[in-house]
Amino acid sequence: MKKTILFSAMFLGSLVFAQKVGGDRDVHGCIGSAGYTYSQIKNDCVRVFEQKIKLNEVNSDKSYTSMTAVIFSKNMKKAEIFIPDGNAKSIILDRQGKGKIWKSGSYIKETYVLVPYKKTGYQIKKDDVVIYQ
Repeated sequence: MKKTILFSAMFLGSLVFAQKVGGDRDVHGCIGSAGYTYSQIKNDCVRVFEQKIKLNEVNSDKSYTSMTAVIFSKNMKKAEIFIPDGNAKSIILDRQGKGKIWKSGSYIKETYVLVPYKKTGYQIKKDDVVIYQ
């Protein structure tokens, strides 16, 4: 009888302290521990490291380098970039004119610009300094 009560107490205690899988969903339902973050352009949860356009950090003074991804809207008028060190999860850039330059709006402190690099790549500049390519 004592063993039954002890095992029941242990079982109930483990249920109370057990962490629910997927319990770290954000307000959009994205599971951060599984690598998902919300994309404003896709209006869905995405994994940044699985995106088609990935850029590596340039001239990092850290012991590691980070990467980011770029997601374009279907009409190519907007680009979304995921800057790991920023306050926002992602930043929306708007295409300037008919060219292939996307720029952040005045709603954020820093100025981010996405420009073509070489034939098939891109660069992200923060305040006129290349930070990803």
